[in-house]
Amino acid sequence: QVQLVESGGGLVQAGGSLRLSCAVSGRAIYFYSMGWFRQAPGKEREFVAAITWNGGRSDYLDSVKGRFTISRDNVKNTVDLQMTSLKPEDTAVYYCGADRLGTTLRLENEYDYWGQGTQVTVSS
Repeated sequence: QVQLVESGGGLVQAGGSLRLSCAVSGRAIYFYSMGWFRQAPGKEREFVAAITWNGGRSDYLDSVKGRFTISRDNVKNTVDLQMTSLKPEDTAVYYCGADRLGTTLRLENEYDYWGQGTQVTVSS
């Protein structure tokens, strides 16, 4: 069974940085495109960033382009999200997902497995 465990969330001031990590177990990560989504209170879960199985293509939500960087290590079976210049509107629970088909990357219902989420809170 594939399991995803996120870590690295926390409380940070606006303008600060955080690095989220997602550790995958149960299957080699190179079978999957990997994505990060987030859900703020009272809102639906939204796409943040994703990367194809070999790192050849990545995609980002417009509002995080230039601030967030997704990366993966297929040896360590991890995918990271480096977040810089954080804003209060980035506050959310961040989820890591694994997508076996890896086509559009942005569609939540294409993802096969999810982690439990990690809270990111950005204070103003």
